[in-house]
Amino acid sequence: MKMVLTSATTPEGYIGCLEGWQRSYCEALRTHALAASPALQERLKWGHLVFFSNGPVLLVRAEPRRVLLGFWRGQRLQHLEPRLKAGGQYEMATLVLLDDTPLDQAVFVRLVRDATALNAALGDPTA
Repeated sequence: MKMVLTSATTPEGYIGCLEGWQRSYCEALRTHALAASPALQERLKWGHLVFFSNGPVLLVRAEPRRVLLGFWRGQRLQHLEPRLKAGGQYEMATLVLLDDTPLDQAVFVRLVRDATALNAALGDPTA
């Protein structure tokens, strides 16, 4: 799927360009990710939100009908969230979020913390 193209140049601007449930969902993911792991640095990269700590950790990407949540080492996190679907490089796994897709906050926080810890222990997944 194509991502939502915006004129944003900052993470705040990216959120500001979104509407409806996608804006609410992305805003909540952003807020909880940053609170879960103070080591994370947030950037607008590849046209969407990417969170880094010793390399990329996770992404949040709005698309026309969904939000994509991805973890670079997500295949190692499937025991926490079995809906993470493996695919791509770097042990990537993603979860498709629709307006009615539940995502437990505690599970998301654990995913973020564990993904950050994996990068701390194993290094940059893209290196």
